[in-house]
Amino acid sequence: MHLSLRQLRVFEAVARHLSYTRAAEELHLSQPAVSMQVRQLEDAIGLPLFERLGKRILLTQAGEEVHHYGQTIDRSLCEMEEVMESLKGVNSGRLQVAVASTVNYFAPRLLAVFQRRYPGITLKLVVTNREELVHLLDGNAVDLVLMGLPPKTVEVESEVFMDNPLVVVAPPDHPLAEARRIPMSRLAEEVFVMREEGSGTRQAMERFFAERDLSIRHGMQMTRNEAVKQAVRSGLGLSVVSLHTIELELETQRLVILDVDGFPDRRHWYLVYRRGKRLSPAAKAFREFVIAEAARIATPTLFATQSEPSA
Repeated sequence: MHLSLRQLRVFEAVARHLSYTRAAEELHLSQPAVSMQVRQLEDAIGLPLFERLGKRILLTQAGEEVHHYGQTIDRSLCEMEEVMESLKGVNSGRLQVAVASTVNYFAPRLLAVFQRRYPGITLKLVVTNREELVHLLDGNAVDLVLMGLPPKTVEVESEVFMDNPLVVVAPPDHPLAEARRIPMSRLAEEVFVMREEGSGTRQAMERFFAERDLSIRHGMQMTRNEAVKQAVRSGLGLSVVSLHTIELELETQRLVILDVDGFPDRRHWYLVYRRGKRLSPAAKAFREFVIAEAARIATPTLFATQSEPSA
């Protein structure tokens, strides 16, 4: 069987998008060139890799197998590149970091300091939700992940690098805005704006209330932190958010933290990577940097006063 890496990479793009057109756009090739590479791969294998269902294309059983082994080959090549980069030292190389969307409120600060310290390292940042982060870890598709609670469905190594207090927020004109030591049971009377299913913040929020046998009323569901904050500001309900996401709103007094018994719910941010993964010098340097310095760089002084409820 005579295969080429080029054929496998073109096939992988088509398999991922299930579209010749989108694969061609990603690879900066013409659609006929993509189709030709796939046909040549099918000829070399002796089996069709795609089948048409109306206007859609689907992977055949052979296509599923080739897709699986193609991803394995690609990961091996990436590991080989990392080993080669390790021979060059920490002053060069590539680093792929994926972060939860909530982490992205402070990740740029971390990356900016790290980039100044190691200007020869090329950084790629992926910002997504928890579900996709778990998928990236499962596929060993990135070097390091910054997220909330590490997944139990994937074998990973994890280290706490910073506190992640969760707080209850409301608009400044809410009836509870000036109240002190609000009983947690009082929250059952309120409507809560929620993040989407699969969000780490939502999972932590639901787990917190479930552990205390408290049912809360779900209101609107949002896929972005900014939309959640806007909804709360507009009076559509309360929400539980990471303290790291509301720095600007606290400074401008567009949101307030409610003084609720049991809050802040003190969670943590974790640095996570696939168990058994060989970290490149660039990844090792970033790991050491985050563990040692993230809290100092990423926690604004304002949080020191806002993170504690009033007496």
